[in-house]
This record gives sequence, C-alpha cells and structure tokens, in this order.
Amino acid sequence: MPDAPIRPTSATSPAPDSLPSPSQRPLPTGPAPAEAAFPIDDTVGAWVPHGRFVRAGAPGGPLAGLRFAAKDLFDVAGRVTGAGNPTWLDTHAAASADSPLVAALSAAGATLAGKVLTDELAFSLHGANAHYGTPLNVRAPDRVPGGSSSGSASAVAAGLVDVALATDTGGSTRVPASYCGLWGLRTTHGRLSSDGLVPLCPSFDTPTWMADDAAAFARVADVLLGADAPNGASAWQPRRVLRLDDAWALADDAFQAPLARTLATLAAQLGAPIEATRAAGDGADDTLDAWRRAFVTASSHEAWSVHGDWIERHQPRFGDAIAARWDVARRVGAGEAESARGRIAAIRARVRAMLGGDAVAVLPSAATAAPRRDDDAPTVDAIRMRTQAITCIAGIAGLPQVSLPWPRPDGPPIGVSLLGPAGSDRTLIALAIRLRDALG
Repeated sequence: MPDAPIRPTSATSPAPDSLPSPSQRPLPTGPAPAEAAFPIDDTVGAWVPHGRFVRAGAPGGPLAGLRFAAKDLFDVAGRVTGAGNPTWLDTHAAASADSPLVAALSAAGATLAGKVLTDELAFSLHGANAHYGTPLNVRAPDRVPGGSSSGSASAVAAGLVDVALATDTGGSTRVPASYCGLWGLRTTHGRLSSDGLVPLCPSFDTPTWMADDAAAFARVADVLLGADAPNGASAWQPRRVLRLDDAWALADDAFQAPLARTLATLAAQLGAPIEATRAAGDGADDTLDAWRRAFVTASSHEAWSVHGDWIERHQPRFGDAIAARWDVARRVGAGEAESARGRIAAIRARVRAMLGGDAVAVLPSAATAAPRRDDDAPTVDAIRMRTQAITCIAGIAGLPQVSLPWPRPDGPPIGVSLLGPAGSDRTLIALAIRLRDALG
C-alpha cells in the first residue's frame, strides 16, 4: 500500500542530552491556560493544536513531580478527542469525563501536559499524519518516530514529558519505543480499561505508556497495574528463556548481537536454560507472515465494523496510506474474517501453551531501526510487513511485551523485547529493568 506523505517539522531540535529534564522546567498549575500560554516549547511537533493545555494532578500522590501527555485517543474531560483526523475532531463533542488511565495518573499526582499526535485513528505504524505532520525523532532526526503513538514517543524522547499514554493494537507502542530508544510495552489484553479511548480493534487494542527513564516507567506501572498476583497467589517466576528463532530471523543484522547478549544475560540472571524454538511452524501456511496476514484480515474487518458507518457518513479525508487501509478494510468479507478469527484463536492457544506459566521469550521489538523520513512507499511498506510479523505474536496471543531501549552510538536506536504470560505485566517490567541494569 502507498504510504502517507511526510511533512517536515522544524529543521533543528536540541540533542536529547542538552534538554533539561521535565522536572527542571516547572509548569503552572490550575485551570487549563489559553493556547498562547502553553508553557512547553514544542520543538518536535508532538502536540496537536487542540491539545495545548496543562492540568495539575492531585497534590502529594505517588506520581507527584511527573509530567505526562496523553495520545489524542484518550478522553480528557471538557476536551474533544481528535483521533488524528480533523473530521473526527469536528464531528465529536467534548468528553464528559477523563478516561480511566488519565484519571488514575492525575489522581496519583502527575501533571497532564496536554494531548499529543496519533496517526489517523491509530491505523499505522509509521508516524506520519497528513494533517498535522510528522513529529521529530530527536534520537534519529532523519528518521520517523514510528506510530501510531508518534507524538507520545516524540515528546518523551525529547524530554518534554516524563511519560506519555499510548495505545498498542498491532505494535503502536512497541514500534515507536524501539525507533526512539524508549521503554514501552503492550499490556495483557483486557488488563487495563479501554473506556474513554477511541478504539481501532477492541479485540486487540491495549492502553499503554512510554517513558525514557526506567524509574518513571515503573512508577506508572505501580499505579496502573498494581500487583500481578492479587489475593495472595504466587507471582510469575520464569524458569525457561525462549529464543524465538523465526522472529529473530525477521530482524536486521543490527539486532542480532543485542538479542544474543540479552538472551545470555537474562538466562544467567534467572539461572534458567535457553530453549531455541519457533513461534510459528515450518510449513508455508504456518509462518509468522501468515500469522500477520490473519491478524490484518481480522483486525481490518473489525476496524471497519467499528468505524465504517462514521466513514461512510462523513467522508473524511485521510492520508494516502490510511485511506488505502480503510479501502482494504471495507472489502474484507464476513467469511474471510471468520476464517481469520478461527486461525487467530488457534495461534493464540499455541503461543500461550509455548510460554506456559514459567517461560519468558526474547524477541526484537521491530524488524528494523526507524525508516528514513524520505524512504519511498515500497520500502516503508516492506518494513511495516516485516515488523508486523513480529509484533503480531503478542497481539494475537493477547500477551504482555516490554520493549527495552538499546541505544547505539554508531546508529539509530533499536529495541529488544521480553514476552511473558498473560497477567505477568508488572513482574515482566521489573524483570526487564533488572536486565537492562545488568546489560549496562
């Protein structure tokens, strides 16, 4: 499919290490200021025009001192959620209440610093928006930030906020986290509420967040996730480390040494054996790319069932790549979708059985570093398909996956990931942070 045109943002931005931390740039509190008074110098083009406001959190909470932005899919009371498309913004009323995640962070003391860009209706992994532009990736200024949580990744990487709420359906947090060198995750499907969130595919949508600092990432996890094992049950304790060879094979050479080092270090930390395996099978119809195709078919059909009536009624203008995807989605037949859903149910059971209750898997967060801003459409599309063949594993299985940042002095950042059983989110985050500390 063709990709959306990329609009340039500001030509220059400060390097990440020259930006003062968000806590060193205090924000005014109280009622949301007028747009002209928005105190953040958005040098990266991450904020949507209607999202330039600040709201103080509750005093004295566990997240006091943290500043967060919300992807413009999350409802904020009194504000219209724009979903990355001007027609959506114009045809929807202001939210009557905060989404549960916005409310939880605010109640815990974090300051809400407005709303940031998303690819249109979250239907892309690239990070370009034909209406609002492409936020800057300060860690690789000649490359895209990734999407659909593009503004979330851009704002956090630039040091303008500590944390940003995001979403992940087919990789929309894991991929930009990898491209921008951030902590990111996909949560266990259904663990966090999706109320007050513009959906794409409810069967796969997950609310998530990103951070540059591991401590901030974990503090948000404490507030949003709580414990993995309530009511005194035993917490997940991995005893096997899986190397997913078919996922590794889809990633560029730059990933292979980081993946191998991650695998060896994790196994040593846990005192656990390494098991080389494949997520998919060996047959032509049982590859990760075949899984990707089933995921795309089922999710596209569901996305049209969610948004098709609105699209037909209002005829919004989409960027080229997004328009092409909606055209595909409208053409997916019910029988084709039902067949894909059956395949997905079998894959889901298979992946969950592979992990059991005692394994953690190591895999790349994406297939490549971020595409260049001037890459042509066929190049971008090929990257997207390879990456989706990796990200669909957790998406189909509904499992948590944490992306660890892997900065490279000689190239753009990449991410490596840990995949755990359903409900292991909080323990998986703690494991990933200990691992990253050990890796140095």
